[in-house]
Amino acid sequence: MPEAPEVEALTLFLRERLTGQAVRAVEVVEFRAVKSRPRSLDELVGRTVTEVVRYGKHIDIDLEGTHLGIGFGRAGWATWTDDAMASDSSPDGAAVIARVRFDGGVLGITDAGDWLSVQLHVIDDPREVPSVAKLGPDAADPGFSRDDLARALGTRRKQLKSLLQEQESLAGIGNAYSDEILYVARLSPVAHAAALTDGEITRLHEALRSVLDEAVASRRGVPIADQKAAKVAAMRVHGRTGEPCPDGDGVVEDIPGTKGGGQYCPACQPPHA
Repeated sequence: MPEAPEVEALTLFLRERLTGQAVRAVEVVEFRAVKSRPRSLDELVGRTVTEVVRYGKHIDIDLEGTHLGIGFGRAGWATWTDDAMASDSSPDGAAVIARVRFDGGVLGITDAGDWLSVQLHVIDDPREVPSVAKLGPDAADPGFSRDDLARALGTRRKQLKSLLQEQESLAGIGNAYSDEILYVARLSPVAHAAALTDGEITRLHEALRSVLDEAVASRRGVPIADQKAAKVAAMRVHGRTGEPCPDGDGVVEDIPGTKGGGQYCPACQPPHA
């Protein structure tokens, strides 16, 4: 799943290449991905890109007031080629479900999941997309403060890992970076937000800032096709079940209840007192 650092890198990439370019043609391979019916991607043809903006894990492409909203879902991503003859799949084998042809190349939208999760919207305002309208503050924004985090945590008896992934509370963090943030903060993923002390909230905020800031900086400039591999290589604990803890004597294990979807180090992240 692409998260804020990767989507931010893609946003910058597309902003540099697409601003000022006109859409010459569109092709929708998987019509179920278009959620703004009866409006279609055909409305984009002839329009020029004026801006590309990230909203959490979503991208909005502004074409003279008509917007293409892209939600990547669980396994979506993008391809870019300068070759007008774009292939039917991405380098990692993911099927291309839509193509937008510009003056200088072709933007492909892909989905590698077992079920379609990418969503495409043609709208007049980015917040017409329901999942964008309900987003909380952007966790990857450098201005996301400790107070913002404390408000998101509130006094809820919800496990930290689940809460960090809750886009309505704070946007941009998914499965992988929630593991990484909690590991750096040395907090148990199954601890409840309501149980955190003031010092632990501060520690969690510092970990969130360091992990996301580092990831945003390191993903910038990485080719689109290499973003996933760069993300995987940078993980300390996520996806590393059975490997030695990078900072201690423990062993990375699956988080209880995640069915292998999340990882932590029990030695470094013991249950909350």
